[in-house]
Parts: sequence; structure tokens; C-alpha cells
Amino acid sequence: MSDDNLMSSEFLPIENYVPHRGVMLLLDRLVAADEDTAVAEVTVPRDGLFLQDAGMPSWVGMEYMAQAVAAWAGWRARQKGQAVKIGFLLGSRRYEAVQPFFAPGQRLRVSVRCELLGDNGLGMFDCRIHADGDVELASARVSVFEPEDGGAYIAAAPAASS
Repeated sequence: MSDDNLMSSEFLPIENYVPHRGVMLLLDRLVAADEDTAVAEVTVPRDGLFLQDAGMPSWVGMEYMAQAVAAWAGWRARQKGQAVKIGFLLGSRRYEAVQPFFAPGQRLRVSVRCELLGDNGLGMFDCRIHADGDVELASARVSVFEPEDGGAYIAAAPAASS
């Protein structure tokens, strides 16, 4: 994403773009967005959810990517005067991380680029996590689904049996 393509340089707090709350909101802020791409930042926490003795497992990068896609979708919705919707991570292809853990306190930049977005809500994104300038730590292609009424999908899901 080049700075020339940014549609806005001022962004609201991340809670305005993603439906995640509490400990499940892993991103710190949206720093760039345009019609096809977004960049979000996260500082790897020093305590809390998912953290292990060696640091944040690199598999958490998949959720960082999914939330960056959600932030992009939420930003686009707000640009159009629409409500932010619930979306679903369907899966990924080729998630690769160059190290098993992200270091606590490390600032990560999560970039997403829309490769495909269907009228039916299905999408495919190229996602990357960088640190220390331009060092790529992880990459994947992520599949998502944003239905018109995500709440109806959740309500219709069978209850998990104990």
C-alpha cells in the first residue's frame, strides 16, 4: 500500500471498525486503509490471553490477520455510512511464520490486501505481518465470509452440548 492511495490519514479507535471486545480485541489501531488494503498495528502484550513463557505463539498471527481484515471491512462500511458487521474467518492457505513466537513488547504491522470479494460476502485476502521496519514475520491467504446478518448465523448455530 502506498501512502498516495490512502483515503484517510485519521482513524477512529479500533473498536469502531471491529466487533471484537475485551480480551478478544487483539489489535491496537488501524493506521492505513483504502479501497483494497489496510494496515493495523499491535504491540505484543506482556501478559494476558494466549501468551506463553516464550512469548506470543506465532499461530496467534492468524487472528491478527483476521482482525485486520475485519478492521478493513469495518472502515469501508463506515465510509459508506453503514454499520460494522460480524464476519467469519473460514480458513487460510499457506500460513507461514519465520519464528515460533512473537516477542512481548514487539510492535507488529499487519497488512491485508483484498484479492477477491464476492457479492455473496465471500472474500480472499493476502495478509502479512511485519516488524522492525520491513522484516516479514508471517504471511497467509485468508478466506472470510461476511453475511448480511451475522447475528442470525450465530443464533441459528446449534448449541454446544456439555
